[in-house]
Amino acid sequence: MSDQHSSRLRQLEEDGRSLAKRAVEQDQAGSAGTASFFYTEAAQALLAAKEEGSQLPNLLATVRDYISRAEQLKAVSSTSAAQAKSQEQQQLDRARYLLSEALEDDESGQGADAIGKYVQAVEALLQLSKSAEPGLRQKCQDMAKQALERAEVLKKKSAAASAPPQLPSAPTDLPGDDVLAEPPPPPTSLTPQPRPTPPPAQQRPQPSRTEAYTKAEIAVLRATSRINGRNYLPFMASDAREQFAYPQPFTDSEGLLPLSAKQQRSLSRWARPDQLAPEPKMILLVSPMSITQTIVSDCSFVASMAVAAQYERRFKRQLVTNIIYPQNRRGEPVYNPCGKYMIKLHLNGVARKVIIDDQLPVARSGELIGAYSNNSAEFWVSFLEKAYMKVMGGYDFPGSNSNIDLHALTGWIPERIPIDEGNPVRFKKDKVFTKLQDRFHQGHCLITAATGPMSQADADRAGLVETHAYAVLDIRVAAGHRLLMLKNPWNHLSWNGNFSRRDTRNWTPELERLLNYDTKSARLYDNGVFWIDYDSLCRFFEVLYVSWSPDLFPHTSCLHDTWPAKEGPKKDRFCIADNPQYLLTVAAQRPCPVWVLLCRHIVDRRDFADNQEYIALVVYKGVSGRKIFYPSDPAPYKDGARVNSPLYLVQMVQESGTASYHLVVSQYEKNNTINYTIRVYCTEPFKLTKVPDPFVTEKSVSGEWKGASAGGCANHPDSYSRNPCYQVRLDNGYQDNQLLIELRGPRDYFTGFDLTQESGGQRFSSGSFRQGYSMLEKSQLPGGVYNIVPCTFKPGQEGPFILEVSASRPFTLSKVR
Repeated sequence: MSDQHSSRLRQLEEDGRSLAKRAVEQDQAGSAGTASFFYTEAAQALLAAKEEGSQLPNLLATVRDYISRAEQLKAVSSTSAAQAKSQEQQQLDRARYLLSEALEDDESGQGADAIGKYVQAVEALLQLSKSAEPGLRQKCQDMAKQALERAEVLKKKSAAASAPPQLPSAPTDLPGDDVLAEPPPPPTSLTPQPRPTPPPAQQRPQPSRTEAYTKAEIAVLRATSRINGRNYLPFMASDAREQFAYPQPFTDSEGLLPLSAKQQRSLSRWARPDQLAPEPKMILLVSPMSITQTIVSDCSFVASMAVAAQYERRFKRQLVTNIIYPQNRRGEPVYNPCGKYMIKLHLNGVARKVIIDDQLPVARSGELIGAYSNNSAEFWVSFLEKAYMKVMGGYDFPGSNSNIDLHALTGWIPERIPIDEGNPVRFKKDKVFTKLQDRFHQGHCLITAATGPMSQADADRAGLVETHAYAVLDIRVAAGHRLLMLKNPWNHLSWNGNFSRRDTRNWTPELERLLNYDTKSARLYDNGVFWIDYDSLCRFFEVLYVSWSPDLFPHTSCLHDTWPAKEGPKKDRFCIADNPQYLLTVAAQRPCPVWVLLCRHIVDRRDFADNQEYIALVVYKGVSGRKIFYPSDPAPYKDGARVNSPLYLVQMVQESGTASYHLVVSQYEKNNTINYTIRVYCTEPFKLTKVPDPFVTEKSVSGEWKGASAGGCANHPDSYSRNPCYQVRLDNGYQDNQLLIELRGPRDYFTGFDLTQESGGQRFSSGSFRQGYSMLEKSQLPGGVYNIVPCTFKPGQEGPFILEVSASRPFTLSKVR
């Protein structure tokens, strides 16, 4: 057994013991709900230890006892109402939090901010002392006195700076008025202490690009900061110091989130955590098993939270809990009695901050209408969901998929793997399983699975839900079977087929031993967690969503850009001259993966609910760094179906050496302006730039082939000379002019043109006649006069055309005939 394996086994066994101890403590204290939660988690930790080879005596019997006790306590806790905190206790909690925030500012040298919060704490404590019973009154006055003394010390230190907020006078019933004359050193309880050394931060790949955003990129990010009528600005490092402490409960100025009609009918009230639990916490234990979906249609988001929680438990690294603010000195989110939270979500190309208050919708049954933790005192699940629902326009959420949701939560790289057993070229079934099993256990990816449409009868027989997302919690090969452990976000309703908890045909003692799975314990209750064989999953499920860790790529960089609706034709089937194009150059010392993610920015829930924009990223290889005009000339290196997801991923592998890739953004039936981000991930250095445009002057004319002027190509000399003719005059003496000529005509016709130098006699052709669009790009042209004759392949083909001419220097364009 390797040292790493032994260490993990010991950690799991210790987790099991620690969780069981907490369960017993809560059980003896009469906290049925919390005890049930910890018994369940202890059982899961011990089962995980068993999977790693634990030899603890009577382990499975202990697990069964814990699960049985958890179910008994769950029944008890469901019948007892939570005891809310008194208003006095809530006010005291807010005052204490103000003091803790003041101390944080005090320690970090933010004197002015600290003074303001000390003042607010004093005011809150003195207000509370007026109505509190004698014991609490004295406590409040003592705390207020200490805070006031510390504020005076800071005030004197910053006397040379701007005047601090006006300090309140000490009340007559607060002893020791004379301390304000010569303040003693701050009391121990309010003296800033050295900060403990924080644990090493999770390493993130550093961008290859070091320059600041361009003005155009800033404009894109600003334009897409307003989502569903609310602003979500990019997250800055300084935002971690957002003010979270207030004397009164914080209320979001943008109001309560909208509810669907069904949710409205179920709604009883909006409540804060301290009205729902006597001792609310942000996190008691990060666990996928405790996360429960309700009547909000966000199964993919709840499944995403579950796989992220599973990752944090397995690998002891923060993934989504570190995006919740405020945080303590260890970077862990904390409960804020003042009711304000900030969530950092990856939206429209960058991480953005989402401010919420702590008001949550409560159903008439007493349960939260949104997602929640099975431990009623824990609220991180509900707050993450609320922040995402706020961005998406409310709890009346139209639905999503786990690629989008996990990308928003983590910024990990989304890959969509359609399950299509009938197409072995598109879906390499065995290869997919092997790759995911290997990478899953290394912590390189998070996985969810989603069903497609199915009849209600088929769904009932299978124990599945149609078009529903499930969290993948484990992948194993045991006794020749390929198996996956899935979790239904509903926390009930499990798979009924092969290797389900009630399957008596496929489960054998050997298989139970290899998987450390106890069917007897599993049959005690349905928690929505089940094993399913890979063949059945491929039969009943439609897609696997895989999110890959950016840590796999030391080099990453991005560009933010826009594609105006007016640029280019509605379809780019014949011409991609106006499509955004980029040059990616990779210098690889060894074979390396090159991944490119196109992220379309979405700002309206109607767009999200009924996405009519189909996008793709087409890659060309081995071409020059100049613009590509024809979609199939040269042939694409990577091309795929246009998808109506806002995320599109291209995966490539480059051999050793330097290679250039031409990236072209593509839309199907472009109707609207789109803003987007292109982000490149690579294990070797690269450079990403826009394809340069050497042309500084552009002119366009409209014409038509009609009657005699529809003369056809040069194969018909009698009529060819009657075609329209235009003249380009380059009035300069340079020998290196560049000229781009584009002809757009009816898609039913094959069109082309000739370019002839009037004095030198040089003649150039646009090449093979093409449907709807043809072009010619020439460089190293001497100044002078050039004639352009646009034509159709056959005579008599009437219709309009547009001739566009671009040049590297000023020119004139006129019609000759």
